[in-house]
Amino acid sequence: MSPVSSHPLVEDFLRRYLLGERDFPGLNLRGCDLIQVVLPGINLTQADFRQARLGKSDLHQAQLLGANLSEALLWGTDLRGANLMLACLRDADLSGALLQGANLSQAYLCKATLSGAHLQGANLEQALLIDADLRPTGEQRTNLAQANLQGADLSYANLGQACLVQANLAGSKLCRATFQTGNPPTWPTDLSGANLQNADLSYADFTGAILTGADLRGADLTGTLLAQADLREALLPSNFQP
Repeated sequence: MSPVSSHPLVEDFLRRYLLGERDFPGLNLRGCDLIQVVLPGINLTQADFRQARLGKSDLHQAQLLGANLSEALLWGTDLRGANLMLACLRDADLSGALLQGANLSQAYLCKATLSGAHLQGANLEQALLIDADLRPTGEQRTNLAQANLQGADLSYANLGQACLVQANLAGSKLCRATFQTGNPPTWPTDLSGANLQNADLSYADFTGAILTGADLRGADLTGTLLAQADLREALLPSNFQP
């Protein structure tokens, strides 16, 4: 990989940014090295950053609508408030990324690594997170409504106050995850209508969570805490004993 200072395309791109240009829709920097670049507020709508290295870069408030970041390295990248709606982040490494307040609605994050990512207040509504790694994340009020998290690993994740309405968590790993919202609960974690079939919920803490209409058939509830959880109309495993 050529260093950032000697790649002609990158040099020209950064020069234009330093001169005040901010709009780069459709830019193609596939496979380029952009580690630790500072590009806040940039417009990279539908840009191609497949397999690019963007670790520790500053892209907060960036416009990345529909951008292709498949297999990109984004560990520790500042994406606070960025618009990643409809972006493709398949197999991307977002370990430790700052995603507070980011818009990831309808983003494609299958097999992405989000371990240690900061998702407080992020919007992942209808995002595809099949087989994604979210271990462990400490989130507050993350919107995962209707997200597809089938087979995802959220072991030890803190999902207190998250919205998981109608989320697909079938076969996911939620061992020792916490959905507790405090005592008394001020902003209950909402899993109403969620699909938790065959999920590993062993030793998870759902204290005070809303599980109305959720499907928990086949789920592993070994040691699961369900005190004060709302289980009205929920479908429970045949061997469940309250």
